Amino acid sequence: MTNKINIKEIEQAQGNWGAAIADIGRAFTAGENYGRITGQYLDTLYAFDRGPVLFKPTKAAIIQFRPSRESALSYFIGGNDDFPEDHGFALEPWLNVRFENNQTYLHGDYAVAMGNYYFTGKDGKETKVEYTFGYQKDEEGNLRINLHHSSLPFPTP
Repeated sequence: MTNKINIKEIEQAQGNWGAAIADIGRAFTAGENYGRITGQYLDTLYAFDRGPVLFKPTKAAIIQFRPSRESALSYFIGGNDDFPEDHGFALEPWLNVRFENNQTYLHGDYAVAMGNYYFTGKDGKETKVEYTFGYQKDEEGNLRINLHHSSLPFPTP
């Protein structure tokens, strides 16, 4: 196993993240234990157990930054009184998430990707969001997110 991150690994990690977002919404809609499922995704896709995670989600204005697993969980599924603005971004439900990388920086066992991702709603319409994700490898060679910044594009005049 090499520690160097490559583009294919980033694309796979992005696909896994998008599938997780869709799966959380599906589980919520189906009445399944979406809280447990979301926690499992946070534990496998993010690096909260490895050190700081710089997390600035799209629709957070009052408490903009979410450096802990608990605060990220609240953003994705809501239900935490400490974060009253959270209504569960992942519960939309989103049917699909598609990444378009603009730039990718590879540096050994660390990488950063930046671009747009598109969230498909149940009405079939896409919502464009700008993102920057940082990735590091864990001991098993899986990419884990330790930087997540996303925002809605600035409105054009």
